[in-house]
Amino acid sequence: MNLSIVIPLLNEEESLEELFSRIKSVCENSQLSYEIWFIDDGSTDMSWPIIQNLSLQYPEIHGIKFSRNYGKSQALHAAFEKVKGDVIITMDADLQDFPEEIPGLYDKIISENYDIVSGWKKKRFDNVMTKNLPSKLFNSAARKLSGVELHDFNCGLKAYKKQVVKSIDVYGDMHRYIPVLAANAGFRKITEKEVQHQARPYGTSKFGTERFVRGFLDLVTLWFVSRFGGRPMHFFGAVGTIMFAFGFLSAFWLGLSKLIDVSRGIYGHLLANNPWFFIALTMMILGTLLFIAGFLGEMMIRNNRDHKNYYVEETL
Repeated sequence: MNLSIVIPLLNEEESLEELFSRIKSVCENSQLSYEIWFIDDGSTDMSWPIIQNLSLQYPEIHGIKFSRNYGKSQALHAAFEKVKGDVIITMDADLQDFPEEIPGLYDKIISENYDIVSGWKKKRFDNVMTKNLPSKLFNSAARKLSGVELHDFNCGLKAYKKQVVKSIDVYGDMHRYIPVLAANAGFRKITEKEVQHQARPYGTSKFGTERFVRGFLDLVTLWFVSRFGGRPMHFFGAVGTIMFAFGFLSAFWLGLSKLIDVSRGIYGHLLANNPWFFIALTMMILGTLLFIAGFLGEMMIRNNRDHKNYYVEETL
């Protein structure tokens, strides 16, 4: 099978039939065999009955329904476990992404042997102050911290080799950073392609400006985990050792100074009256705690078992 098309959605009943019709037309015209996975992330409208009806008419359509809203990352993770296509396309269900871009993304993966081709909505039709400007600042920070040179990390329209989605674990709100997760896993042939974008024809956006705050915090987490996630002792142990050594040397210096004063017949100066005494003590305690944190982190990694943090209510 050439393509698996993964579409997470939340309350998109108005766009689903049109979206499928356009995808079907594009794939048939390009002579691409395909399957479509709709992941209903806890919709409260008629989205799931529409998906059920379409799946009865067209064997290419599959669906996963979550019991409640878990988030886009969990939706993608559930679908990535089931896809069978050589190339996986992800896209949003709100018709802001153009299905007509699918053949171009597919060809770029196949003919140029890229691991990931990310869509770049160079010309956006979103609110400038609430989406466009924050998005540019966010993408700039993401490029600098991750080292992955993409203009639009948030674009839902992306193409992946099958090996990529089968090798990475998408969790939390990390769907924005799948290219970073893939690069950390060794899939470094990543590029982007300009794609069309249009204003949402139906409904309203499910994401607010707070997603940029969460996205930045997730980026910092990803940067830390990518560098020290597999070896927490290298960070916590090193910092803890340095802090403990600083505190110990400070305490040793204070004790030595006290002994010198006593040898000279100088009495009455308590170590506890010197602020460095408390600084040294605090540094040794914090250093010990950080070292223990690193040790416990190493133990957790070695005993960690894979688990899902979502519940699938129904699968078609």
